[in-house]
Amino acid sequence: MEEDPQSFDQAIDQITEILNGADIYFGHGAPEAPSEALWIIAYCAGLSPVQTLEHLEEPYDPESFQQALKIVEQRIQTRSPLAYILKEAWLMGHCFECDERSIIPRSFIAELITQGELDDFLPPNGKALDLCTGNGSLAILLSLNYPDIEVCASDIDLNALALAQKNILNYDLSEVIEIIHSDLWKDLPEPNEENRFDLIICNPPYVNQASMQQLPPEYLKEPSLALDGGIDGMYVVRKIIQDAKNYLNERGALVLEIGNEYENFLKAFPELEVQWLEVSTSNQQVLLILEENLPE
Repeated sequence: MEEDPQSFDQAIDQITEILNGADIYFGHGAPEAPSEALWIIAYCAGLSPVQTLEHLEEPYDPESFQQALKIVEQRIQTRSPLAYILKEAWLMGHCFECDERSIIPRSFIAELITQGELDDFLPPNGKALDLCTGNGSLAILLSLNYPDIEVCASDIDLNALALAQKNILNYDLSEVIEIIHSDLWKDLPEPNEENRFDLIICNPPYVNQASMQQLPPEYLKEPSLALDGGIDGMYVVRKIIQDAKNYLNERGALVLEIGNEYENFLKAFPELEVQWLEVSTSNQQVLLILEENLPE
């Protein structure tokens, strides 16, 4: 039995040690054991992970630690991602409701939004689309960081959209973000001068077939519809790029996340002029295509 820690810092260390010794996989909002331990300790204390860092030397409640141990046990036994166990996910300091209806938010596009890297494509009174929105987190971050723009959030999955609607309500943005049920472009309004977008962002399904067959159990808890990108991972990406130009204003842009499919992307689009955007882990995972460079 684990001895009760004396401080938040000790509690995090003890949970980290247990997680490191377990056969589990990280990467759903926490890249490694220490950050997942911080998240658990914060949750049980009723704090955010960032708030918890301000209390590291303070005493940690023994009952909260026992709750943390139960969460860790569930995490190890079920191999379910922590976000699904806690029903919450953190992205760029913001908390979103999260469950098995949608993929767990972890897109690097969130970094670009909050760091102002997309300012050139979001003029005042501009319009943006979050395609494949999932639980709505990127659409919400767009609205929070660019309060003067219109935002649309679209997804093929009605269950995911129900969760997105809940998150949008939680942030009091239901009058700002329009939700559209659509299979990519299929059910979006016919593009015209009034409803084209200045920016389209998308974190689509991009995992290639071979990688899908080797995913750790944690990923198998997520909707396969949100992960499976076909044989080369480019099945949905091709559909997006094929018609994106029709939905963009002049001087607009499409921003796509493609995970670890850099080589497959280059093989699929050898002639396409793209800009690779640097994020915290790589400069080969998120790309930008100007409207003028998209296929007709």
